[in-house]
Amino acid sequence: MTDRACMAGYVAEPVQPAADAAAGSASSPVPHPHGALRNTDASTPNVARIYDTLLGGQGNPAIDQEAAGELLRLVPGAVMAAYQNRNFLQRAVQLLASQAGVRQFIDIGMGLPTHGNVHEFARRAAPHARVLYVDYDPAVISRAQAVLAGSRGVAAINRDLRDPDGIIGHPALRALINFDEPVAVLLTAVLHFIKDDEDPHAIVNAYKDAIVPGSYLTLSHFTGDGLSPEATHRVRELYQNATAPVVPRTHAEITRFLDGLEILPPGLVNGSAWRAGYMAAEPRRTIFYAGVARKR
Repeated sequence: MTDRACMAGYVAEPVQPAADAAAGSASSPVPHPHGALRNTDASTPNVARIYDTLLGGQGNPAIDQEAAGELLRLVPGAVMAAYQNRNFLQRAVQLLASQAGVRQFIDIGMGLPTHGNVHEFARRAAPHARVLYVDYDPAVISRAQAVLAGSRGVAAINRDLRDPDGIIGHPALRALINFDEPVAVLLTAVLHFIKDDEDPHAIVNAYKDAIVPGSYLTLSHFTGDGLSPEATHRVRELYQNATAPVVPRTHAEITRFLDGLEILPPGLVNGSAWRAGYMAAEPRRTIFYAGVARKR
């Protein structure tokens, strides 16, 4: 299936609801800790909606569809990479729940919850897994409140990745997550929205410091390693006019996020190649690096 066909007609695999679904929990949106989230209306491309469009999401504003189309023109394979990034998240969560015994997950930068959610993936192996979702976009949290209603052991909070103390100390998180036990922190397709001058490696280190040995960090990150300098520049320009800039990073720069941790095989690799088994199609280049690492 071609990228454009995927954008036009992809239907996500249905996910069975958890057996213990009951009354849900989701926090109300709060102000953006770095000021008002800029232009979350339909007049500005929204990074969550662009990604959702790549995944086949329907009903996003024309401006997001146009941005997704331009991204696809600049980065052939972007749609397939988005699918495979999502599939990487599913594989990683299911592995951590089924083989590593993780029962607590913090998904930071969750994006629009429309194509399968972390608690659904985790509960295929661990029916009572608990999940705290975090996003800085009030529109994402509003959607999450509707989607997650009826899911016990799940909460969503409106906080910013760049505010580790605000996330780790949030009452909803503390009510759900026990930091004396192993936790999986999920940072998939989000760190490339943090600018270099915001010291993203120090931000990630704060989360690594907060979790106990036996915990895990899962990440995926957009890279320009396989793109021409011109294409990389144009992608940066595209997102400069969206709700968040994008910062493609090299393999070495992304590996630094996992410093001090034990990186699980096969390492930090093309997201489609991470313990994937059979894949129907491989991208022509690496667009996302992905990996899982354990705190010793």
